[in-house]
Amino acid sequence: MIIAFMVLFVVPLAQSVYWSFTDFNGYSTESEFIGWANYMTLFTDQSLLAGLSFTLLFAIGTTLGVTVIAIPLAVALNRPFFGRNFARSVFFFPAVPSMLVLGLVWTYILSPLGTGALNSILNTVAGVGPFPWLADPALAQFSVIMVGIWGLAGWHAVLYLAYLQSIPAEYYEVSMIDGATSWQQFWGITLPLLTPAVVISQFLLLTHGLKIFDLPFALTGGGPGFATRTITQSIIITGVGQGRYGLASALAVVFTVIVAILAMSQLALMRHLERRAS
Repeated sequence: MIIAFMVLFVVPLAQSVYWSFTDFNGYSTESEFIGWANYMTLFTDQSLLAGLSFTLLFAIGTTLGVTVIAIPLAVALNRPFFGRNFARSVFFFPAVPSMLVLGLVWTYILSPLGTGALNSILNTVAGVGPFPWLADPALAQFSVIMVGIWGLAGWHAVLYLAYLQSIPAEYYEVSMIDGATSWQQFWGITLPLLTPAVVISQFLLLTHGLKIFDLPFALTGGGPGFATRTITQSIIITGVGQGRYGLASALAVVFTVIVAILAMSQLALMRHLERRAS
C-alpha cells in the first residue's frame, strides 16, 4: 500500500510541484525554471479564477443542498407505507447513470429555447418564460448546482436510511411515553445519532464537488463565458489543450492545497460535533 501510495500520489505530486516552477509544455524534454511566474499568472487570469470560484461554489452548494434534502427524505423513506421499496428505488435511480449522462438529459430539459421541456411546462402551466436557464451566467450556475443536488440527494438519502435503521426503536417508544413530538424526536434522537452518517456524507459530497468535471461540461461546456467552468476543466484546457503544463501544474498544486485544507477542516469540525453528540 505504501509503494502504491508513493507511485500513484507522492511522485506525481512532486513532479507537478516541480513543473509548476517551469515553463514545461508537455512535449519538450527541457524546461526553463521561471520561479513564481506561473503562480502570478494563476492569480491574475480571470478564466482560472472563475474556475476556482465556481468549483468552490458548486462543492459548498451541493453539500449543503443534498444534506438538507437527504436527511428528511431518509426519515420519510424509513416510515412504513405502501410502495416504500419502489419509492426508495426511484429516489436512488439518479445515482445509477453517470453525471455525464444526466447532464446530457438535463441539457434538453433546461434548454433556454421555448421548446425546452421545463420552459414548455412553465409556459403551459403559468404562462411565463422562456427562461435562459443555461444561457444566463447566474441561472447557469444555479441550474448546474440544482442538477447536482438532484443527482446526489437520493444516494445520500439511502446512506442516511441505512444509519436510521440501526437506531433502536426503543428510543422512540420511550420518548413517546414521555410525550415527545415527532419534531422533538427528530432533534433529540434522530439527528444526533445520524452524526456519523453526516460526517461520511458531507466528506463524500465535498470531495465529489471539488473534483467535478463531467456534469458542468455536459450541461454548459463551462459557459456562458467562464461562469460554470470548473477547476478540473481549467487544468485540462490549460495543460492539454494549450500546452501550458507548467501553468496547469501550478493550478493543480494550489487546488490540492485548498482541497487538503477544506477536507481537514471539515473532518475536524465533524469529529467535534460527533464527540458532542456522543
